[in-house]
This record gives sequence, C-alpha cells and structure tokens, in this order.
Amino acid sequence: MARSNAETTHSEFYPPRARWYSPLFRPWFKLQRALHLEKIRFPAGFTAWQVVLSLLLPGYALFVNRRKMVGAAFVAIYLASLVCFVVWLGFPIGGAAYGLMISIHASSIIFLENCAFRNKYEFGVRFPLAIVTLLMVWLAAYRPAVKFAEANWWRPMSVRGQVMVMKPAKFHDSVRPGEWVLYSIGGGQNGYAHGEGAVWVRSGFSLGPVLAVAGDTIRFSTNAVFINGQPTPRLPHMPEAGEVRVPEKHWFIWPNLDITGHGNVGEARISSEMLQLAMVSEDQYVGRPFRRWLWRQQIKP
Repeated sequence: MARSNAETTHSEFYPPRARWYSPLFRPWFKLQRALHLEKIRFPAGFTAWQVVLSLLLPGYALFVNRRKMVGAAFVAIYLASLVCFVVWLGFPIGGAAYGLMISIHASSIIFLENCAFRNKYEFGVRFPLAIVTLLMVWLAAYRPAVKFAEANWWRPMSVRGQVMVMKPAKFHDSVRPGEWVLYSIGGGQNGYAHGEGAVWVRSGFSLGPVLAVAGDTIRFSTNAVFINGQPTPRLPHMPEAGEVRVPEKHWFIWPNLDITGHGNVGEARISSEMLQLAMVSEDQYVGRPFRRWLWRQQIKP
C-alpha cells in the first residue's frame, strides 16, 4: 500500500517542465549569449552595497580593493575639480573641471568593471566598453544633474561680454522694483531706409533694474522721470515728454544695449524704439543675477 505522504521527486534525466511565462525570458537569453554576459561575475571581494557605492562614489571601488593611495588621489582630484567647477562657473576653466569630474567618476566605474570581468575580455572589447561607460556617466548622471541645477538653482550666462551667474525664478510675481533682471530681446529694423532712417536693434539678452511694475504710471520730462509721482534720474534716450502706464504682466526696464542708426535718424525715433523695448513681458524673463557669486561681485550697487 502506497504512502499518502510520499514526496514527489524529479529524476536528473527528466528536468522540470518549463513554466508558462518562460517564453518571456527568451529575448534576454539571446542578448546574454550575443554579448557574452555570462562572463561577467560579481566583483571579487565586493558586497552588493559596495558595488552600489562604487557606482555612486568616485574612487570608492579602489578603497574596497585596498588601493587606498590611488583611491585617495581620485577623491582629492575629484573634490578639487568640483570646487573649481563651482567657483569658475561659466568660465573655460570651470568647463575643464567639469570634464575632469566626469573622467574621474567614469575611471572608477571602469576599474569596478575590470574587477568583475576578471581579465576575460580582450582590449578590443574593453576599450569600447570604457568609451560607453564614459558616455553613460555623462548622459545618465552629470548632464541631467547640471540641467536640473540650471533650471532651479543657478545658470551661467554671458551678458555683454561678462559671465554672470543667474538665479532662475519660477514665479514672476517675486520680481520687485529695484531688482536686476536678465531678459531676452528680439532684433529687427524699425523705420525706413530713407527719409526718417532706420533703427537696428541687436537680438540677445539685456540686463537692467526693474524701474516699474504692472499698473505703475511713468511720466517723462526734460529734467526727470516720475514713477507714480516719485522723481528718478533720466536715462539715455528717454523721451522728454509723455506718459505711459505699464501693462499687465509687464515690467518697465530701460534697455542698456547698442542701437545703430542708419540714415537720417532723429532722437525722437530712437526714444520711441527704446520705449517699446522698455516694456518687458514676463515671457522674455530669463532670471535674476546673484549680486555676488562667492567672492566675485556681479552687480555694483
């Protein structure tokens, strides 16, 4: 009489049947055979957490592998490059430091890959893999991080030949009179080539303080400019008479840019063009510069 609690055993000549979901893994098995991924082994002497930290922290894999002097050199060069990148943000030396940071991080990961391969790949495979690793470190980690920082924290810009670090602001309502604003302007020609002449305005960016906000009234005279009745000094090419009101979602920023006249261009036409440019829409807004970036003064009071 057979026992009811007998355990089911499988013969080594008859392996278990494939499951219903087994076909889903066939593409992975083909890719594994094509790339010889079976040669990749877990790095000797590395735990799972150490592998993760080696991917995230430049030079960490060298410390785990007991190459402390080389690892310390990697960390020192990386930190020095990071400081240089932040201090000289937007300058060529800052760009070189940024590239060195990526190279150090990628080299650390390549060392981890060599520990995992255990000399099973030839140079013809390792060299392209090193290039791919370098590109992946840049595209997957550093480039998105820099884009996020430029959109939320700081953004270097070249303004009239000067590198300035801007602070992007997401809310236009936070801009108040007296604050400096970087905004974009479009180039073009106004007027006629003959008779009155033409005024050419160069496209690009302009930087200046906000003199008035939406709803403020500006009155021009020969001696001063009155903003809501309060007198302020006149600026070059301001009209000598007239009154305007700043429309909604606009700021009044008198432009500081190069204007070239062609033909018989009168001061009235230049003032009219400058007045149109002074009404800056929120859509033209780029950001606000830091008054100081570390020890470098960007805006003089």
